[in-house]
Amino acid sequence: MWYAIIGSLVAAFSAGIIYISFRSANFGFVKKIAGGRRWLARLICLGAFALIALALALLWNVMNALVCFVHLVLIWLICDIAVLVISKIRGKKRTGYLAGAFAVLICTAYLTYGWICAHHVRQTDYTFTTSEIKDNIRIVQITDSHIGATFDAAGFSEYIEEINALSPDVVVVTGDFVDDNTSRDDMLGGCEALGRLNTKYGVLFVYGNHDRGYYKESEKGWTNFELRQNLEANGVILLEDKAYDVGDSVCIIGRKDRYDDMRGSPRKSAAELMAETDKSKYVIMLDHQPHDFDAEAEAGADLVLCGHTHGGQFIPINHVGEWMGENCLRYGHEKRLDTDFIVSSGISNWTFKFKTGCFSEYVVIDITGK
Repeated sequence: MWYAIIGSLVAAFSAGIIYISFRSANFGFVKKIAGGRRWLARLICLGAFALIALALALLWNVMNALVCFVHLVLIWLICDIAVLVISKIRGKKRTGYLAGAFAVLICTAYLTYGWICAHHVRQTDYTFTTSEIKDNIRIVQITDSHIGATFDAAGFSEYIEEINALSPDVVVVTGDFVDDNTSRDDMLGGCEALGRLNTKYGVLFVYGNHDRGYYKESEKGWTNFELRQNLEANGVILLEDKAYDVGDSVCIIGRKDRYDDMRGSPRKSAAELMAETDKSKYVIMLDHQPHDFDAEAEAGADLVLCGHTHGGQFIPINHVGEWMGENCLRYGHEKRLDTDFIVSSGISNWTFKFKTGCFSEYVVIDITGK
């Protein structure tokens, strides 16, 4: 899915930068600079936008430059069409070029909102009541930190302090803790931050599709073994198709990532994992990708915690993963049979500095006995 989205972004950028360059040549101040020569006005605008794109790519990265320009092009096109329709209805042609000015203002406002959504991390709370537990339990879920995307290890540590103040009984990390673009220092610092969590039952970790990465290890600057080694050295408990008892009445099962099947390390089915578990306990499954809801519900899990979707990333494409069958749920809570599912938008983002489908978050789940 992401290869298709990235390919579309590149194609849209190439055509779009020409479109907005030609259209912005209609600004009065550009015409004046070009001395009324249309070809020169277009060339000036093309050069200006190319320089802005290069600056954004150097400041952030190529993907974020693409995101900014694709949004600008789409909004510009909508504004051009809207002004054209209004002019036709009114029967008057405007002398100034307002569509371009509106497009720049709207795009700036939209991406500013997206920046806030990605960087302003909220606390989201859920409460479930069950007769299966004896003592109340508080779980904090962290997912999709992709350390280095919207914050570094030092920034991640600040959220760890917020979470410590909540007095969690257990913290679960449901994948994509790091990715290929995470530096070695940030990987090490992120592991050390997890080691500073104060919990009653520990910090549990499952891998996501980005944790082991897609690049060669030599290009990342650290190895997958080093990641595992440093997580374990900081007291983090890795669950790969394994169960972990939390107190007397709660069991947490960590599943391998769905993509592990493609990496030559097939994961057990939800039914197989539940068959190895005491079903008299309240069973929580950690599964990075929200893709196996029906099987997990039929297997009898009580609660499933997922991430991966980043809340749908951008409006209006935030439901594409559901439409394509990649995700059972984009964000939030859903119940199937007797199983509750929570999909978190994540505490950060993969590579992008913007998120408009949802705010970034960490999740606090209180499970109380009847």
